[in-house]
Amino acid sequence: MENKKILNNFVWRFMERIGAQGVTFVVSIVLARLLDPAVYGTVALVTVFTTIMQVFVDSGLGTALVQKKDADDLDFSTVFYFNIVMCAGLYVIMFFAAPLIAAFYELPELTSIVRVSSLTLLISGVKNIQQSYVSKNMLFKRFFYSTIGGTVVSAAVGIGMAFAGFGVWALIAQNLINLAAGTVILWVTVKWRPKWMFSWERLRGLFSYGWKLLVSSLLNTVYNDIRQLIIGKMYTTDDLAFYNKGNQFPNLIVTNVNSSIDSVLMPAMAAEQDDRTRVKAMTRRAIKTSTYIMMPMMMGLAVCAEPLIKILLTEKWLPCVFFLRIFCFTYAFYPIHTANLNAIKAMGRSDMFLKLEIIKKGIGLVALLSTMWISVEAMAYSLLVTTVISQIVNASPNKKLLDYSYFQQVQDMLPQIALSVAMGAVVFCISLLPINEYLILLIQVPLGVLIYVAGSALFKLESFEYVLSMAKSYLHKRKG
Repeated sequence: MENKKILNNFVWRFMERIGAQGVTFVVSIVLARLLDPAVYGTVALVTVFTTIMQVFVDSGLGTALVQKKDADDLDFSTVFYFNIVMCAGLYVIMFFAAPLIAAFYELPELTSIVRVSSLTLLISGVKNIQQSYVSKNMLFKRFFYSTIGGTVVSAAVGIGMAFAGFGVWALIAQNLINLAAGTVILWVTVKWRPKWMFSWERLRGLFSYGWKLLVSSLLNTVYNDIRQLIIGKMYTTDDLAFYNKGNQFPNLIVTNVNSSIDSVLMPAMAAEQDDRTRVKAMTRRAIKTSTYIMMPMMMGLAVCAEPLIKILLTEKWLPCVFFLRIFCFTYAFYPIHTANLNAIKAMGRSDMFLKLEIIKKGIGLVALLSTMWISVEAMAYSLLVTTVISQIVNASPNKKLLDYSYFQQVQDMLPQIALSVAMGAVVFCISLLPINEYLILLIQVPLGVLIYVAGSALFKLESFEYVLSMAKSYLHKRKG
């Protein structure tokens, strides 16, 4: 019964991500054709700062609510009011820091852009606890309605403003309205409401767990976004746009699969945190299944990158192909990161989580500082090196916690990796044919799917049989 509940929530979460990202994908193509790369670069400059501020919106307390077994209305209400005050303070900081950010980049127009974009902090403060409540109670169908509604409404606004010539403001409005509409829908569909109660004692208890996740998330966010800050300052807005656009396509797939697993797996593991054998089994299943799904997608996208970009975004975006391929190989191994870190969090070891982040980001910072003076491409290459190191670091604690070593994890992933590489090699050969990109892509995509599915069946991959059985079980349940 528990497996069915997890599967049902995963399906709803996955449908939400597929629907939202599908609409976002179409909108991004339309906007990329309408807007210059420099416009995207300008928005990315601002996003560096708002994303870092966004980390404080949660303060690790949202995850602490999910992890706490007996969280009640007093806990949720306390965190809700704390977040509202926190977000108001963060917005004030961004409002007065806007001229300084504009001066740093030597772009006066950024002042108003920063101030408007930072309104997302206030909206997130209202939405955050509702999201935690949904995750805690595994009501992921609510996320589906909220995300799809916000995405569709904001898509119409963003495209309309781009056609009307609003440029950078089309992207900013799309982001704001997406978050606002999604928040309204979530409040309508989720019954929980904050009570007039607050407890400093409860807040301290939650913060004792959550502050470590806050610092970990802050380290991770600053580390990821500092690359954009450096590129925006040392190179051009076009360089930054190509770097970000290269990240967008693989990130689209990873968000669908990885966040679906992440959001469902954490509360499921937390509920079983006293049973080490059960948590190990869930971690192993997550790694095998998500690798089976994600690895061929990343490999396929990498080998089809050039004709895909030409067709969807036009040749003005071709410089992003290099970055797209780098990010594909980086994201391909995200399942091993997600599953290991979720297990550590679910076991209540936020202290260990923080230590891992400090180690990984220290290594990553050395790699970044060593390559930033060379080129944007060299900075991208450093991601590949640090990704491999981070896998080992993230997996190391679970050898003791769960008796599940990194070597065992690699063994679990190896069949999926080998089949994906073989599929990618065959599909890549198609790109060498002297035919136009439309025909190349038309051959590559179905051929890749056929090779992977046929290979899975031929070699009887355990993950393939598991996914197939779960799909049949879910469809049978829906029919029933």
